[in-house]
Amino acid sequence: MPRPLADRMRPATLSDVIGQDHALGAEGPLGAMLAAGNLGSVIFWGPPGVGKTTIARLLAAETDLTFVQISAIFTGVPDLRKIFDAAKIRRANGGGTLLFVDEIHRFNKAQQDGFLPHMEDGTIVLVGATTENPSFELNSALLSRAQVITLKRLDLIALEKILQRVEQEDGALPLDGYAREALTEMADGDGRALLNLTEQVLSWGATKPVGIDALTSRLTRRASKYDKSGDEHYNLISALHKSVRGSDPDAALYWLGRMLQGGEDPRYLARRITRMAVEDIGLADPQAQAICLQSWDTYERLGSPEGELALAQSVIYLALAPKSNAAYVAYKAAMISAKEYGSEPPPKHILNAPTRLMKDEGYGVGYNYDHNAEDGFSGQDYFPETMKRGVYYVPVERGAERELKKRVDYFAKLRARRNETS
Repeated sequence: MPRPLADRMRPATLSDVIGQDHALGAEGPLGAMLAAGNLGSVIFWGPPGVGKTTIARLLAAETDLTFVQISAIFTGVPDLRKIFDAAKIRRANGGGTLLFVDEIHRFNKAQQDGFLPHMEDGTIVLVGATTENPSFELNSALLSRAQVITLKRLDLIALEKILQRVEQEDGALPLDGYAREALTEMADGDGRALLNLTEQVLSWGATKPVGIDALTSRLTRRASKYDKSGDEHYNLISALHKSVRGSDPDAALYWLGRMLQGGEDPRYLARRITRMAVEDIGLADPQAQAICLQSWDTYERLGSPEGELALAQSVIYLALAPKSNAAYVAYKAAMISAKEYGSEPPPKHILNAPTRLMKDEGYGVGYNYDHNAEDGFSGQDYFPETMKRGVYYVPVERGAERELKKRVDYFAKLRARRNETS
């Protein structure tokens, strides 16, 4: 059987690896390790198809280590024990082992801990590969003994270099310029996917260049990488939130579209969009929260895909609304004070006294009814008597909160005046 194109195009040396110069170059972490002749354990973190397995294999060849590859999905404790025993024998005979663990985040904490003694005594050099954030998925003990190296998604320039390498081996691709560009976009940053798509193109045996229409009708476009419980989920909702906060409706709509296309639950998005209204717009535009709740309700009534338009409208509104996190900051500051002074009772003058005993204890004594005071404001202190008055809410000079700032300043002046005369 002929070898698949992806296997034939696998780089033969580290210098042949495309798109990861930041890691493999002379100033990169792997380049520095190899130059010093001291390869340590590493964790490769990056999306699929960027060369994690290939680089690990080439590192073993570069350092004369025996390459052993396993997948955390199919490997259990008995298998690991056999691998460690073989590595110990190899080490006793003067050899070393580079153990490549694909999907290393699939191992549980106890299994991850099992690598530690063999990493520490030099039995193995561990090279783990993961598409998930190591800081969330790998335990701290393992991370402290391995350097995390981020491998980047391949950009269009890197993907074009891969196509040129294919053409050096198999001849020119039967694609016109637009179709060639579309092919690299279909790969979505995944070099392996690009080679698989290219292999399909070559199998057509076309005698003249194929255009973009024929290409897209013959090839199924790859679905966008999106894991509703993984890194992409959190990365994209962060991008949406920060685009709204940054008052960029176009970017916000783009990230909303990316999440919806990836299969995200619109109800989750409705909840997070409402949170943005509370956290980042706040009282600068009190209507923002109501609009989010209305769009949420509209989605529930219409369903997909019509209801998603209501979510898009709320995203646009939030992006263009005046921003203030003053209420959010005030709430967090108040919560800190509440924790610090949690057992302090309210001052007696603002306590009700429904019984004689409570009246005798001084409950309610000295309370000034604000409606009877000048300007409807008594200026009394409502904090615990042992606590210094806190200032938490500081409105911004934006949107509706500009008027609230005027009120805050007005009452502060009145309070200061009352305190001077009391």
